[in-house]
Amino acid sequence: MTSPKHHPAFQHLRSQPIDSLNLTVEEYEHRETGAKHYHLSSDNSENVFLVALRTLPTDSTGVAHILEHTALCGSEHYPVRDPFFMMIRRSLNTFMNAFTSSDWTAYPFASQNRKDFFNLMDVYLDAVFFSTLHELDFAQEGHRLEFAEADNPDTELQFKGVVFNEMKGAMSSPVSTLWQTLTKYLFPTTTYHHNSGGEPQEIPDLSYAELKAFYRTHYHPSNAILMTSGDIPATEHQQRFEERALSRFQRADKLIVVNDEKRYYAPIAIEESYALEEAEMDGDKTHIVLGWLLGHSTDLQAELRAELLSGVLLDDGAAPLRHALETTDLGTAPSPLCGLENSNREMSFMAGLEGSRPEHAAAVEQLILDTLREVAEKGVPQERVESALHQLELAQREVGGGHYPYGLQLILDALPSAIHYGDPVAALDLDEAIEQLREDIRDTDFIPALIREWFLDNPHRVRLTLKPDTELATRRDADEHARLARIKANLSAEEKQHIVTQAQQLAERQMQEDDADILPKVGLEDVPAEMPIAKGKTDTINDIPCSLYAQGTNGLIYQQVVVSLPQLDDELLAVLPYYTHCLTELGCGQRDYLETQAWQTQVSGGLSAYSSVRGKIDDVQSVSGYLIFSGKALSRNQREFAELLRTSFSDVRFDELPRIRELMAQLRAGCEQSVTGRGHSLAMQAASSGMSPTAALSHRQSGLLGIQTLKSVDDGLNETKNLTALAEKLQRLHQKILASERQFLLIGESQNLTPLMQDTATLWPATPTQDTAPFGLAKVQETVHALWTTSTSVNFCAKAYPTVPVEHPDAAPLTVLAGFLRNGFLHRTIREQGGAYGGGASQDCSTASFRFYSYRDPRLEETLQDFDRAIDWLLNEEHEPRQLEEAILGIIGQLDKPSSPAGEAKDAFHNQLHGRTPEQRQRYRQHLLTVTLEDLKRVGKTYLRAENASIAVIGNPGAAETARSLGLDIHTL
Repeated sequence: MTSPKHHPAFQHLRSQPIDSLNLTVEEYEHRETGAKHYHLSSDNSENVFLVALRTLPTDSTGVAHILEHTALCGSEHYPVRDPFFMMIRRSLNTFMNAFTSSDWTAYPFASQNRKDFFNLMDVYLDAVFFSTLHELDFAQEGHRLEFAEADNPDTELQFKGVVFNEMKGAMSSPVSTLWQTLTKYLFPTTTYHHNSGGEPQEIPDLSYAELKAFYRTHYHPSNAILMTSGDIPATEHQQRFEERALSRFQRADKLIVVNDEKRYYAPIAIEESYALEEAEMDGDKTHIVLGWLLGHSTDLQAELRAELLSGVLLDDGAAPLRHALETTDLGTAPSPLCGLENSNREMSFMAGLEGSRPEHAAAVEQLILDTLREVAEKGVPQERVESALHQLELAQREVGGGHYPYGLQLILDALPSAIHYGDPVAALDLDEAIEQLREDIRDTDFIPALIREWFLDNPHRVRLTLKPDTELATRRDADEHARLARIKANLSAEEKQHIVTQAQQLAERQMQEDDADILPKVGLEDVPAEMPIAKGKTDTINDIPCSLYAQGTNGLIYQQVVVSLPQLDDELLAVLPYYTHCLTELGCGQRDYLETQAWQTQVSGGLSAYSSVRGKIDDVQSVSGYLIFSGKALSRNQREFAELLRTSFSDVRFDELPRIRELMAQLRAGCEQSVTGRGHSLAMQAASSGMSPTAALSHRQSGLLGIQTLKSVDDGLNETKNLTALAEKLQRLHQKILASERQFLLIGESQNLTPLMQDTATLWPATPTQDTAPFGLAKVQETVHALWTTSTSVNFCAKAYPTVPVEHPDAAPLTVLAGFLRNGFLHRTIREQGGAYGGGASQDCSTASFRFYSYRDPRLEETLQDFDRAIDWLLNEEHEPRQLEEAILGIIGQLDKPSSPAGEAKDAFHNQLHGRTPEQRQRYRQHLLTVTLEDLKRVGKTYLRAENASIAVIGNPGAAETARSLGLDIHTL
């Protein structure tokens, strides 16, 4: 193959076409520094950049994490205080972020605009390789000592800092604690022994000098991996790399590498605790997990074998290990840690239970080992192994998108191998390795041999019992207060004055107005005239409406059955989320759930069900609702997939009561674990729940009220009569769904749509529907003032105001106003000054509400006051046109953000389904581009009125006194 054009500072090592991904991977090395550059060359106009550094902490002070934050606070060519967040506002990026993993730190972004892409690259390269690392930024982002009254040394001393509070929130999650504790023992000597994010108790031990030393050691091109994806040629990237950064460096002597872990000679058993509030001790809450250390993740064949084995054991309810964990009485659900972890240098495999008791630890271990021994002795059916391989192949072929740009997903898939000096090209080009696996599995002893080698005969095994402790949070708080009291007692007068002076200097720095023109930008003139919207066509199948979208799905097909929800009474409406959760997890026809789960894994990429309820575009009090039954498959399996979809929908069984009991317990566990990760979303849901029927339903079904209700329902299911009653309600609801009008959505490459239509026509005969009343909800308009208490070290605050739906002329100004307030006021006051990990505002047109929020926030009352001050700032200050343009750019960038080919088709269809036609969406986008500063002040004055505000806060029980003083009702989650 001819060497692609590249910059002379780089050496071309190889190019590898990957037909299954429709791209070519090009590998280069910078001649002077040794920096690697991997370019994923494709025709994708969404270009992606990532620079990653190997970062290996030797303690849990969070040095890598705090450095990730601080590096983005100003650099040599961009000496402004906050270039990262300023560029978010001056860009049409489709993704911007920074990540700290266990052994690497990465700085990625994506953009569809060429000018914007190189603007961002300049800022990122400067931030990574020429960061200022100002001591006050370390104090803000990492940790600092500050008096409760910043200028009064007689008041209480406190720890503050964004990462300090972020990790307090992160480590409030039992699952995060479970993972960090398990890896601490799985890896007794290497970097994974430590919490790279930082343990809140250890973060204050990190010094500014240590941060700078870590930067000097790790943030060097010789330790860097540069990765790009898209249609911009590699040579253009390399010219920028060389001019902006690499030409100023020489090769570093030290090679940063993770050593192999020292292996145990015998398994160990550990018991530790996690913090849980007394009010949440409503049942068995202990986690029991087994973890094994396996081989190198850079060994592609071993890594794929481990993925295959994990799939065979855990892919679905019929998989032997998952079945054992789901059906045992020793716990309520399989542990969320179950499965393979393959991003570290050495892989690990976990299996266990949540909702157990400490005294069950030995029995859980025995259950897992007995199950593995049985599989090793008896083997597994060949079709189960082939199904697991099928899932690997499907995952390889599917064009992703959504949360991450597709190019970034591929880059992140390849990155761990590059970090550990493996072959990232091989990590993407899996076709040959999958074919080798296809040969390997013909040996019936293949899977049993892996189980013996990696599990049964592997002494490096940890059994962790993590039990709840209702006093732990109190002891930690007491320890922190005592530590601060000791520090304060030993402070000299000069040291106290230094703390006061630093607080004053930081406050002044946070308030300073930087010259934004130092940074590059795009403007409204760079915005495309129209947003891209997938186009489909309509047809009928046996008189049933059908929408077809021909999209480049790389050999996959997607099908949805979309049912118009009928009018539901309160009893059936209450079980709708349980129905959608159970629908794809039960048996159908003559098959029990084990056979059905195995069938799903064999012919599809999985089935799912969900409900979609939205208000009209001009009246949120009037709603429409749909039940969506969805699935995907490789096109070669389309006939079997179509049959699976039809049978699973039409002939589902609600007579499997033990299975329904398991599913409800799993649903509860997942919902309870989600609170600290999405607390800001839940708080906003609660705050806006009185503003429209859909907002009230969302809070009731998937919000805080829904979690509270689910816990009560699940507790009652231990009685057979209650379980039977639930199954009967699910069956009644299903009968109403079957009798309702339906339509189809089909997505795939054009050559695959016709046979899919034919199969659908054969399997879905015209069915007479009953004439039922259309779905509707009672009108809602009330204010909410609530504190919801749970186990958390930080708060999530929200304040909401009733506004307008998307078709109203004020919807666009309100949407822009949210970004305007976040950029100009909330980011500084909530995050920088207040210490919360995040804060902002959003206009939700679907519920006609404007919401302020904070995330992982040490404050409560002061944050709610800052929300009010943001409105005062809007109405009483003079603002620059630049601030308006930045807010509009941010909205347009997210609005135009591409998804996967299938995702874009689904997005177009479902928007149309709820009245959001392409014409309406383009019209709304045009309104956004013409919003004025006068519009912002007008809508702020009109809608953000104190008497209309609703408040919802998630905090711990210690926040109750403050909440009562603010007139909030107290609810226990």
